[in-house]
Amino acid sequence: MDFLMLERWSPYVVGILIGLLNIGSLLVSKKPLGASTSFMKFGGIIYKSFDKEKVKNNAYYQKNELKLDWGIMLVLGIILGAFVSAMLSGDFNLTAVPDMWSNEVSESFILRFLAAVAGGIFLGVGARWAGGCTSGHGISGTSMLSVISWVAAIAFFIGGIAVAFLIYGM
Repeated sequence: MDFLMLERWSPYVVGILIGLLNIGSLLVSKKPLGASTSFMKFGGIIYKSFDKEKVKNNAYYQKNELKLDWGIMLVLGIILGAFVSAMLSGDFNLTAVPDMWSNEVSESFILRFLAAVAGGIFLGVGARWAGGCTSGHGISGTSMLSVISWVAAIAFFIGGIAVAFLIYGM
């Protein structure tokens, strides 16, 4: 069990494990892996406690039942698993401003906050616009040979490379 104490795992081993998780998910639940729908559902569950009528009349929430399902539990498990992994490896620490943010973005709280909000909005809108997130398209969709998922996954890489060039000026 020493591998649980590692700060970094082999990307090849993790890739194989995620692939096996995807196969298991398809066999057991008949649903592919994905996270963005779970965030939308969880947001709807929270919003429902404030305005039931608006959520009831929302077309998206009529199509996607608002319940604590396996997808939401998967996302919560990812968060909990990352925490447990960081604790076991001794790599967990709380920092007010991660070094990458202060070095690459700014020392300014306002600028970092605006960058984080803008990034979150772009990710959320992009995931909904693309009909899924990186895990939905990049892992599940490509493994099922979905053309739209392959196009989305290629776009993720192109976007990531472009942003890296913008940030690091390679």
